[in-house]
Amino acid sequence: MIAAGIDVGSLSAEAVLIKNRKVLGYSVVPTGADSRKAAEAALEAALSKTPYTKQDIGFTVATGYGRINVPYADRQVTEITCHARGAIYEYQDTRTVIDIGGQDSKVIKLDASGMVVDFTMNDKCAAGTGRFLEVMARALEVDLEDLSTLAQKARRASNISSTCTVFAESEVVSLIGKGTPREEIAQGLINSVADRTVNMVHRVGLTREVTMTGGVAKNAGVVRAIQERLGVEVRVPPEPQIIGALGAALLAWNEVSKRL
Repeated sequence: MIAAGIDVGSLSAEAVLIKNRKVLGYSVVPTGADSRKAAEAALEAALSKTPYTKQDIGFTVATGYGRINVPYADRQVTEITCHARGAIYEYQDTRTVIDIGGQDSKVIKLDASGMVVDFTMNDKCAAGTGRFLEVMARALEVDLEDLSTLAQKARRASNISSTCTVFAESEVVSLIGKGTPREEIAQGLINSVADRTVNMVHRVGLTREVTMTGGVAKNAGVVRAIQERLGVEVRVPPEPQIIGALGAALLAWNEVSKRL
């Protein structure tokens, strides 16, 4: 038997399949308007990379904001717990987890045994998240993947004072209208995300070692800016976007292993 973990987020859904605590396959698909279909698509995509079928899955754990829309899941677990488990799997000495997803961000503090001792999340506003960067990249007329590269060309950073995504977009449009170089605006946006994230870290207290998960961890500019502000290395797993689903799969494997 194998175990499955599914993380249904606001922008993407991920599935991870494991056996004997080793990853067999994983997938990342857009959530779209139907989180239930997205969860199913993610699972099918992950299975397609393995010799297994649904009938081989002994236990499934769902996480993420859409976890209640995974009817075949045997258990639903919060993303706080799952991201902690996934981060510890990648780096056993992790004590602080920074997770920035599509529409929320969180900082999780762990003890020496890997248990969650404290955490904080952003408010309902999407500022400082993947959606924030996506909207701003659109305003700058660049691909989201190119935002970090563009920012690297900046000699200075624009000051983005708005914390609301809607107001920040208006601010960006205004800066463009004034002729502000796009690279300076891009760096200002990255700094804005980093500043908000670091403030969250300080709320729970910085404890080394630091691991960053979530889709925004793929943005090298954001990771670099957070590192500079914290003064410590921020490690990023090979595929940071699947860490929540990985943690869910590990929890599911604990159940499967009881039956073996």
